[in-house]
Amino acid sequence: MDLNSVLSKLETNNEEEIKRLLHQYNVENSRTFTFDPKEEDLRSRLCQGLLTVLGRQVGSCCQSTCLETLRILSRDKRVLGPVGTREGMLVLAGLARLQAGEEGGDSLQEDAQTEEEERVVVEALKCLCNVVFNSVAAQQVGADVQLARGLCARLHAARAGCHEVGLFSLRLLFLLSALRPDVRGGLQRELHAVGLLTEVLERTLDLRWVGPYEVAHPGLQALPIPAEDNERAMEALKALFNLTLSDTSDEGGDHQLRLVTAIMRHLLMLKTQTEDKTEEAHSHAINLLSNLPVSCLDVLIDLPVQGGQEEYSGKNMDAVQVLLDFMEKRIDKGANYKEGLTPVLSLLTEGSRYHREIRRYIKTQVLPPLKEVKVRPEIGSTVRNKLVRLMTHVDMGVKQSAAEFLFVLCKESVDHLLKYTGYGNAAGLLVARGLLAGGRGETLYSDDEDSDTEEYKSAKPFINPITGHVEEPMPNPIEDMTEEQKEYEAQKLVNMFDKLSRQQLIRPMGVRRDGTLAPLEEALRQPTADSSDSD
Repeated sequence: MDLNSVLSKLETNNEEEIKRLLHQYNVENSRTFTFDPKEEDLRSRLCQGLLTVLGRQVGSCCQSTCLETLRILSRDKRVLGPVGTREGMLVLAGLARLQAGEEGGDSLQEDAQTEEEERVVVEALKCLCNVVFNSVAAQQVGADVQLARGLCARLHAARAGCHEVGLFSLRLLFLLSALRPDVRGGLQRELHAVGLLTEVLERTLDLRWVGPYEVAHPGLQALPIPAEDNERAMEALKALFNLTLSDTSDEGGDHQLRLVTAIMRHLLMLKTQTEDKTEEAHSHAINLLSNLPVSCLDVLIDLPVQGGQEEYSGKNMDAVQVLLDFMEKRIDKGANYKEGLTPVLSLLTEGSRYHREIRRYIKTQVLPPLKEVKVRPEIGSTVRNKLVRLMTHVDMGVKQSAAEFLFVLCKESVDHLLKYTGYGNAAGLLVARGLLAGGRGETLYSDDEDSDTEEYKSAKPFINPITGHVEEPMPNPIEDMTEEQKEYEAQKLVNMFDKLSRQQLIRPMGVRRDGTLAPLEEALRQPTADSSDSD
């Protein structure tokens, strides 16, 4: 479509002709995300022309059509100069019914709206989301005119209009809190947005409190979360994640964060319309829980439990089991471990480190007493096998997260860890923690004892500590060699190592007395025992 003809038509006051041409452009480019660089200047002028039309007194139908065109154009960050100005942002904020400005940012226009007027608000919010995401200048202007204040006023009034108005208001709040640390700080301290978003979640999920931090259980026959409610809840969770990245103790303190934890527990127990959407909801809940103080995680288990669980001091482990199931599902996917798996591993690790009942329950599920010792610990389909395989993953973050999780389940005892994983799989963690010589980590744990099965006790003397399993006897490769052949092979091996060492392809290392690695010559210089001859 010829943009020059569109530009010339925008200069007239013929609304019907403007709508007709813009509608044609919108239909042709509704799925366009890559634009012709040669028309960059024309598209920039079209943005300015659209803002001029929107600044005039035109009908709602014309406004929504102009905004739809502007939304399509705002996918190209190179043409947003006219929109990322104070004037451009104020036009869009006004059409979104957000009373923005340095003064009076608390007021909000929420009169009764027709369907066409509601569409204008939605399109304006969509434009603001695109422009804020793609333009640094627009982010600065958005902070200057206090867009966040207007958004909070809308959410606080609980009159967000249609579903899309609420959805894109929350999405814009998420973008501002993600891209502007100063806005995030203002949302925390001045606008009390953590409490506000908590209330949004309560309304959206239709929560009913039956205790200080206990939400009424939805029951086995509960209907899935409606798709639209789930969408708004996910946007609220993403914004809450940003706001809890830093300390929020000035805003409601521990009580507010415990409320959030209780809502996250409730969300973990819910289902949505599809399995993928349920997994997405649980992922956002886990990300948010990872930001909260670990002391708040007791809210996950401090609930009545049917029939009692004396073994875990009567704590309810339903939510912890959901987290374990989520972790295993993410492992089985076999992709995107860094973003998809490490948050839940980190959450379970910290929960196990500081909450004895959580650790004891998870250990029974992940590291039950050993019975099968004839198979290498990384081979098999149990959760332990899957986690041990991750201990040698190519991604350093994934490898460390899996190893740290198992280490904490073993109460940071090197001997216990090696029993379940073998020295070869655990070597990376032991090197990083300076525990190659054995010992324990720094965290103090309770004194409950680990019991070994009879199968493990009888097989223990025959377990290869490197591989972590009982190996079948192998034929001795040098049994039939003469002494001269053995000497020749030994000298050949020495020469190979010497060559690799001189070419610096390998570097012989040894273990210091403190359990850390050092070049072999340095490790050998350290005395290995007290020089005293006394008994």
